[in-house]
Amino acid sequence: MNSSSSTALRELWGDLENKANDLSKLQKDIAKNHQVRKKYTIQLGENELVLKELDLLNEDANVYKSIGPVLVKQDLAEANANVRKRIEYISAELKRLDGSLQDLEEKQHSKREAILKVQQRIQSHQARKAKA
Repeated sequence: MNSSSSTALRELWGDLENKANDLSKLQKDIAKNHQVRKKYTIQLGENELVLKELDLLNEDANVYKSIGPVLVKQDLAEANANVRKRIEYISAELKRLDGSLQDLEEKQHSKREAILKVQQRIQSHQARKAKA
């Protein structure tokens, strides 16, 4: 085996390692996205329940908001508006996370294909080396 072939093979192995590290980072980002998405999904469900409860109340009902260890009286319309804004914000964040997840998954797919190509090149180098 000549040294240029050996150098090319070493470079391919290095390229493979870099691509594998990139893939690992993408997979961690996807897992983090799923974690954050789960948290927002739970918050969305909680806020939708609160909104349903607020909708059941009469206009003159007392509504309290928890601020730290204290309950503070709040106007029903204001509480309703705040919960709706929170639902709107959480929904927008979920939509953003979905877009980000789709992008990450596309990058992951591309990276896997690139890894496969490098692995095939390494195998063909090794096959040529074995014949020589």
